[in-house]
Amino acid sequence: MSTGPTRRGRSGGGRRRTPSRPVRAGARGAADSRPGRRTTRRPTRGTAPRRGPRFTGRAVLLTALVLLLALTLAGPLRQYVAGRQQLAQLAAEEAALTQRAAELQARLDQQADPAYVEQQARERLTLVPPGSRLVIVGDAGDPGDTADAPPGATDPSAPVPWYEGLLGSIATADGEPATDGD
Repeated sequence: MSTGPTRRGRSGGGRRRTPSRPVRAGARGAADSRPGRRTTRRPTRGTAPRRGPRFTGRAVLLTALVLLLALTLAGPLRQYVAGRQQLAQLAAEEAALTQRAAELQARLDQQADPAYVEQQARERLTLVPPGSRLVIVGDAGDPGDTADAPPGATDPSAPVPWYEGLLGSIATADGEPATDGD
């Protein structure tokens, strides 16, 4: 057996233990190589915590999906609103047509009444039932007025235009009877 000291018994001996995982270059400082020194973390650049990038890939993807959904729904939503407006317009038109139909039905019912038909015949057509007298009252003028001449008749005392006088005198000279303006 050997009388020399064993490896376990040596304190502060020559060989150091190595960690099980590799250490990056520059990860250990000079303070780590001194035994018995306590390591502390130094604060990194200022006191504010480090922020990540403003737009992450997930945020960009989520924004793109929301915009795609909005563009996809814009067309059908516009058609829905236009359909609702057209439906309201048609409902108002239907109400107006229903009211007009009710008015026309009331007028048909009125015209089906024999008393209304007789009244309209008297007023519009001046029809008189048998055994009745028709009396028409005109405008009352002066008591000495005579009945007016029918429309289209010429007044013999009215002055005649010169060209009618000329034509009348030529007709008389030729032996034809003179006409009254025709």
